[in-house]
Amino acid sequence: MKRLLITLIALCSSLASFGWGQKGHDIVAYIAECNLTPKAYRNVVAVLEGHSPVYYANWLDGASHTPEYAYTKTWHYANVDEGNTYHTQTRNKAGDVVQAVNDIVARLKSGTLSSQEENINLRMLIHLVGDMHCPMHAGRLTDRGGNGVKVKYFGKQRKLHAVWDTDLIESAHRWGYTEWQREIDRVSKPQKREIEVGTPLEWFEQTHAAAVEVYKHTPDGCSLSYDYVTLFTPMVEEQLLRGGLRLAHLLNEIYG
Repeated sequence: MKRLLITLIALCSSLASFGWGQKGHDIVAYIAECNLTPKAYRNVVAVLEGHSPVYYANWLDGASHTPEYAYTKTWHYANVDEGNTYHTQTRNKAGDVVQAVNDIVARLKSGTLSSQEENINLRMLIHLVGDMHCPMHAGRLTDRGGNGVKVKYFGKQRKLHAVWDTDLIESAHRWGYTEWQREIDRVSKPQKREIEVGTPLEWFEQTHAAAVEVYKHTPDGCSLSYDYVTLFTPMVEEQLLRGGLRLAHLLNEIYG
């Protein structure tokens, strides 16, 4: 029993390093779902065996901790240290979020996957496009994407990574994921097209630029409160919207 408890504590601690948190991934997936073409929506639901993108939005966080999918643990992020770019930073040999998204999109477009393989790859894509837009998933290797940066968030000791995965979303708005979509998914068609432009690498580089801004305002050991929430709520909203619209764009290309 004691061994089981220790294992569960370790699992929960490691899960906390992933992001967005559950709410964030649900938001990204639901924004994507609301922006699918009718044909793409039918095909996506068929591949997911009747489920919506939201149903599997957080699946990979748990799956990455199982023996079958342990190879995906490094796919949730790409680290870029200060002074480096994605191209100059030494790449993780086990893969990263940019490589994973590109590879999965190529596989889904190939038409060569079995039904089961397509289902799993689609689940992964739904999650990883969300991760690609969380600033701390484009953070520094030296602090493991903010996991080594300790801050006080409304008086409680937290890791910077956890603040961005979950805390800021809940502090910004006490909404469910459908309310988030309703309130932030309001851009014009020209603005939407502008957001959708680019490649996964370019989207990641945009997220890294956001991460640089976060680090600038969040030194190790600092105390964060209402002013921090006010400062970064617009970035949270923007990154969630970008993730959702870009996921929809990819799925419309593949299934529309």
